[in-house]
Amino acid sequence: MTVLNLPPAIAKIAPDGNITPRQMRRVMIDISLRKQKPGTGSSHEFMRRRTALNAWPDLREILKGIDWVLIGGVATRAYMPERMTKDMDVLVRYNDGEETIERLKKAGYKVISKLAVPGYLLHSPDGVELDVLFGKYKWLEEALARRGYDPAGYPVIGLPYLVLLKLAALRAQDTADVSRMVGWADDDTLAQVRKIIARYSPEDVGDLESLIFIGRKEQEIPPDTDTKAE
Repeated sequence: MTVLNLPPAIAKIAPDGNITPRQMRRVMIDISLRKQKPGTGSSHEFMRRRTALNAWPDLREILKGIDWVLIGGVATRAYMPERMTKDMDVLVRYNDGEETIERLKKAGYKVISKLAVPGYLLHSPDGVELDVLFGKYKWLEEALARRGYDPAGYPVIGLPYLVLLKLAALRAQDTADVSRMVGWADDDTLAQVRKIIARYSPEDVGDLESLIFIGRKEQEIPPDTDTKAE
């Protein structure tokens, strides 16, 4: 196994190398703020595009009567341009978890293993990976009551709660997703995101504002010096 040298920027905040998700996000934000230039992102037309081109299992009939929402990478297509992801993540109440799994098994889904958090990894009859998470979050009831829908009509967790979940994660992709989603959100939606983060994860308020700033920079028109014809 290759031994990684500890970079100075990491050693400064985590001398033993055991960096937390919040510390990792701070390093990534600092890097982005140093390198970000106005208008260096995708076109406005592309960024406002909402599609459901990737085919994912339709659970609406199978889970009829159970409150569930998409989370993770598939859910982001409701709030930013659709991107590739390897699996479909679903969140249900903890108390609905076992019934959810039983219904899926009857529909031909195969249980592969338990997840690191309460829930299971399953494979659809077509071999698609499905993570079913059993939620106990203090905000879960309001999130289920305020769910939205993606272009395919699937129930999707609201943006404020999706941001909550992604701010708690370690992966670089989650930080990038948050920046893009909040950077292109309208002011009313941003007000709701700020309200929910302040209520349930106040320690992340500063990082949220940095990610909004970075995301908003993507919308700016580049300076004349950066728009030379090629």
